[in-house]
Amino acid sequence: MTIPADLFRDVFSRWPTGAGVLTARVDGQAHGMVVGSFCSLSADPPLAMVSLGRVTRMHDLLAAADRFAVSILGAEQRTLLERFAGLDRRFDADRFTGLTTIETPSGLPVFPGALAWAECRLVAQHPGANYTIFVGELVEAGLGDAAEASPLLYFRRRVGSFAARDN
Repeated sequence: MTIPADLFRDVFSRWPTGAGVLTARVDGQAHGMVVGSFCSLSADPPLAMVSLGRVTRMHDLLAAADRFAVSILGAEQRTLLERFAGLDRRFDADRFTGLTTIETPSGLPVFPGALAWAECRLVAQHPGANYTIFVGELVEAGLGDAAEASPLLYFRRRVGSFAARDN
């Protein structure tokens, strides 16, 4: 029995995910998109993966890059999510217009105020039906300043956050 696509989306909409912005440079130009499929694979060696649909603009750009970075967004960074998800059409030509970024040691843009960021050297690509899993080895990483900040979350097709409780 094949699960209908709508049911599949409904089931996985109930799995909360963090929100991040994936960035890469190709021919000197910075590119970025929102990702929710960024996760750790291994601590030793330090590996992470991100999955991109082949129809996304970033898919072929990431396949051509040797490195990528992901900024893990905090609850206060909703406007970054909207911009890099293409919801704010004013920035379709260049999503980085007017933004302040920090460059990783190899020159990838990450965002001040992010909860954390990771720069990865692309080590493998695993094609699937209509997507590719990109595996990266973490070569640089950093933590945001606000240790108690809340993450930006995606749940049931909505973006939000949760309040931390005192223990």
